[in-house]
Amino acid sequence: MIRRLYRAIVGAPKDPLSRDTRQHMALAAFLAWVGLGADGLSSANYGPEEAFLALGHHTHLALYIALMTALTVFVISLAYNQVIRLFPSGGGGYKVASTLLGPHAGLVSGSALMVDYVLTIAISVASGVDALFSLLPVTWQGAKLGVEIATILGLMVLNLRGMKEPLRLLVPIFLGFVGTHLLLILGGILAHAEQLPGLLPATFSETSSLTGEIGWVAVASLLLRAYSLGAGTYTGIEAVSNNVHILREPRVRTGQWTMALMATSLAVTAAGLISLYLLWNVGHVPGETLNATTFKAILGETFGDGSLAQSVALLIVMVLAAGLLFVAANTGFLGGPSVLANMAADRWAPHAFAYLSVRLVTQNGIFLMGIAALTLLVITGGKVSLLVVLYSINVFLTFTLCLAGLVRHWWRQLGTRDASIGSLLQAGLALIVAGSILVVTLFEKFFEGGWLTVIITSLVIVLGLAIRRHYDQTAVEIAKIDALFATTTRSAPVESVPAVDPALPTAIFMVGRSFGAGMHTLLAVRRMFPGHFRNFVFISVGEVDSESFRGSEQLARMTADVEASLGEFERYCQRRGLPAASKAAYGTDAAHELARLAEKLMETYPHAVFFASKLIFGRDSLFSRLLHNHTALAVQRRLHLKGIPMVILPMKV
Repeated sequence: MIRRLYRAIVGAPKDPLSRDTRQHMALAAFLAWVGLGADGLSSANYGPEEAFLALGHHTHLALYIALMTALTVFVISLAYNQVIRLFPSGGGGYKVASTLLGPHAGLVSGSALMVDYVLTIAISVASGVDALFSLLPVTWQGAKLGVEIATILGLMVLNLRGMKEPLRLLVPIFLGFVGTHLLLILGGILAHAEQLPGLLPATFSETSSLTGEIGWVAVASLLLRAYSLGAGTYTGIEAVSNNVHILREPRVRTGQWTMALMATSLAVTAAGLISLYLLWNVGHVPGETLNATTFKAILGETFGDGSLAQSVALLIVMVLAAGLLFVAANTGFLGGPSVLANMAADRWAPHAFAYLSVRLVTQNGIFLMGIAALTLLVITGGKVSLLVVLYSINVFLTFTLCLAGLVRHWWRQLGTRDASIGSLLQAGLALIVAGSILVVTLFEKFFEGGWLTVIITSLVIVLGLAIRRHYDQTAVEIAKIDALFATTTRSAPVESVPAVDPALPTAIFMVGRSFGAGMHTLLAVRRMFPGHFRNFVFISVGEVDSESFRGSEQLARMTADVEASLGEFERYCQRRGLPAASKAAYGTDAAHELARLAEKLMETYPHAVFFASKLIFGRDSLFSRLLHNHTALAVQRRLHLKGIPMVILPMKV
């Protein structure tokens, strides 16, 4: 019953080895712009507002903020095109930092990205609900948290079904947002076009006057503080480079087109909104977002203040804004599990986060992202102003590390054929911009909530170090076992090996990547049952995880490794005159595939007994149990329910 309900929610399984499946899931530049670039574009709903409100009464400085915002978007986007070109298999800031700066820099970047994507979900949903509640009486504000929780749960279900379903569902919302906001920005600027000729001279004059009153250092500090608080506007840049592997071929070109679409739409929207705030002289109204207040004023002048047309038009605009923010929250469910899977492949996170579900999504990562976002919403009460601070720090920590890696890369390339002075200068300029925003935000907002994101990110880093240490220690012990059997297949073969006789007692071994672990099980069985088993069959499942699913080359390499491993076991037995055979299966769920394969083999070998090994640690703990899957136990339970004998042998490490 539970399995049928789950299947109804997430959908039918997909074939991970099918080229058509991967082609179906790959995103063209337009869909990628919707699903990934929407993260940055949607933050125009809260980034410009936070920047403008931070100016206080000195709103004339908003003109500088608008220009700096547009310029910064293009500077960082152009630098991140280098990331797409150098890392066409995706990975974004995590892969760049790991490869160009070292694994520990990668851990810091990946941890910041993880927290960032959780905050992407939390802040986007909170801001989207704020947009909707701007249309309702202030007395309704208490219901926002419940709506936010329900929204996150709904997005989790959509993502468990696979990435394209949410995107296709939300494409009309995305296009509606772009169209309506572009019209409002152009219309709002043209409506006050008479102010434009004197805007620049007035800004310079007021800035000069303010500088004389409080000094240029104080003015620069105010400007940088407001500018840094709008930094959430640039987040979609990382999402594009992180998910290049899900883009349609040619990936690099598709990624660069996606980045161009995202940067242009983001710069125009963010800078345009800040300009509207300045031209329309708007201020904070309780229960309303600054965008809602501005649009209400523009629509009121167009259709008449208090008219039905104004109300309907504002309703459409704010619903589309909320919809786009929910698309952006979906980016957290796309990018977060992807980063987590990369970290799991490098042993900074539990291996389980690299596993794919039957719908070929990193299910465990989706659950973790959703639960963490729900927790943050409850802790912060869904306050966007606080979430923006937490958000910006991690965004620009990742930017800074990534761009520092690019600068180091191009510096080392100087004097070689691949050297590019232009790329070095481009990355260097972006590094200065990103690093400055990071420092200012930390300094200005550390005691206003910034300390919380520093603590959370630090805890993720410490946890990653502990996980990596455990996996490294385990790998060393398994390597010792593998080394004991390194030459076992090199003995001279016997002249003739009897064929496998299915009617005779058969030992079927479930083996994995470690040759030593499989040999440990084989020798233990021969020692415990001397002369009983006459056939030796080895089975293995090539697990299609996030790493092997990145492309046809990775899948081919994975299948070749599985076949080679099984061949080693067969040769060991055959060189000793023991009838041997092997069988492989491929899928996303190793336990399910092994159980299904075992049931089929029982039809061929009716007198078979299945064997597998399980790691036993000298100091067993909840930590070690969480870091290792229990495939053997899961398979044993399924086979025992079918009446099929299976024995698990311990292997101490």
